[in-house]
Order: sequence, then structure tokens, then C-alpha cells
Amino acid sequence: MIQDNARVGVVVPMFNAERTIRATLSSISQQDHQALDIVVVDDGSTDKSASIVASCAEKDRRIRLMRQPNAGVAHARNSGAASTDAEFLAFVDADDLWAPSKIALQLRALQEGGSSAGLAYCWFAQIDENGRVFSLYRPDADGRVLQRMCRMNFVGNGSSMLLRRSAFERAGQFDPSLRARNAQGCEDLLMCLRIAESYEFRVVPQHLVGYRMTNVNMSSDVIQMLRSCEIVLAEFREKYPQFRNDLDAHLVDMIHWLAVRALIGGQLYSACELSKKLFILDPRTAISRLPNMVDIYCRARLVPRWMKVGVKRMRNAEFRPLYDEMSR
Repeated sequence: MIQDNARVGVVVPMFNAERTIRATLSSISQQDHQALDIVVVDDGSTDKSASIVASCAEKDRRIRLMRQPNAGVAHARNSGAASTDAEFLAFVDADDLWAPSKIALQLRALQEGGSSAGLAYCWFAQIDENGRVFSLYRPDADGRVLQRMCRMNFVGNGSSMLLRRSAFERAGQFDPSLRARNAQGCEDLLMCLRIAESYEFRVVPQHLVGYRMTNVNMSSDVIQMLRSCEIVLAEFREKYPQFRNDLDAHLVDMIHWLAVRALIGGQLYSACELSKKLFILDPRTAISRLPNMVDIYCRARLVPRWMKVGVKRMRNAEFRPLYDEMSR
């Protein structure tokens, strides 16, 4: 049964996000689906983030601010989810952006999938610190996807997901123990894997999320994120030994991805260490992916604004609504 007025809880974990939080909240406020409970969880910020949220809340009464001592992204998300009784939950990082139709399209996909569908995700674009698009992703996994999720994190990021609360609770919420083990970064992957054990996924094949890659956001700590990934994948190696090859390949892909991320963030030492690790694990893959690493780095850091805009307009017309939002 389709409920166009279904309430969606939107949780925004925030830590020192004064440069981006206004744009993020603007993209949430402008959603076509209006029945939103927007909870910003300030995870111990020391900058002007909270005052910016307060000014946004004066313009949109759906926005409210919660504050907590710094406890990490998993705890912040769980606290925000616990503060709303919405049947559906969406999470967006305080530097990412949503296209206006994001929630409406994902909500319809989940509702059409029935109670067996626990998570809807969408295509996303990588954007730089100035909101310029430099890479687009178009995953297509749908239905029962546990093995495919073991092979790769096609959902890509926490800002792309819309969850049924029942799936979120059954998965045990976000796992704060990763932070305690100095291994933050793959809470989203763990959530997706645990939901995939019991529920179907639905994909909305449109670019509806701008996922920002900078050298200051949480996932830029690539070494910690690698530890996080190793812990998460080890859990599923033990539970599903039949997917061991998929999980091993997933780890190789993650090391490559983190090396690229380190390059984009200017962390040259970390990029070299990760590339070395990748070469030891799989020399053929390491060599074959060098051109891809250089290409993404150039598009993220070296290609001028006018060229990024021109390429996008010529080749990615379907992404224009999100690009226009990011360019404000």
C-alpha cells in the first residue's frame, strides 16, 4: 500500500560542519516529500555548526537540534533515530547533498516492495569541497543482494539509504563498538550487510545524492577506515564461508578506493602505504588500476571548474537537478 504522507525521520550526525551544514539542510528542506522529522545530532561540535542549525530551524520548523558529547557517528545516528517515531529512516552526513526527489522516489520503491524490502538506495555522484561533480556511480543490485554486498559496497555511503525502521532495529542499529576499537568508517557497510541478511534491497536508478570527498570529513581517515572494513568483513567471513572469495575481493577493492581517497585528500603517505598493501595482496590488480587512480585524482583535484561543468552538461543531463542544487 502506497502512503504518500508516510513520515520519514531524517537524521543528520554533525561534527564541526559549519562550512557545509547549511547547504545540507537546504537540500533536505527542499524535498518533494514534505512529511519529514529532521533531527540534527550535534556530536560535540566546537565551531559555529549549532548556531547555523538554529538559524535554519527558524525557517523550517521540521528541523530540530540535539546535542551530545562527542561519541562518534554511530552513536549520533542511533540517538537521532531513537528520538523520532517515524516508520522510515534516512541518514545524511552533514556535508552531503540530496536532490529534491530523493526521499519521495525511495519511499515509493520501498512501499512497492512490501514488507520484504528493507532498504532503498540510489545512484550517487562524488563531489569535491566546492560541490563540483567529478564522478558518477550507477549500481544496479536489487532484491536479495547479500552475496553482492559481500563482494562490494554498491550502496556506497550512508546518505544514499532509506530504511524501514523494522529493518534498522533488526540489524541492531549502527554499531558504536567500531569507534571503541579505533576503527570508525564502515558503519554503513555493516548496516547494509546485516539488513541484506534478512531483507530485499530496492534501487532507484537516478543520481539523487552528492557524496562529498574532502580531506576533513570523517571517512578521510583512510587507515582507520581500512581497519574498520577488515573487522566488518571478518564478521561475514565467519558467518558465510561460502562467500569468502567475494569478501577477499571486496577488501582489495576497498584498499584501492581508500588509496584514491587518500590521493584526493592530499594524504600522499597514506596513499603510498595503501598502494603498497594492494600490490602485496594482488599485484595484477594494483598495476591494472593505476590508470584509474590517476584519472580520478585528476578529475577531482586538477580539472578546472569550467571543464567539470561542461562535461557534466554534455554527458549527464539526467543529473542536472542535483548539480543545480549543488551549485547554489
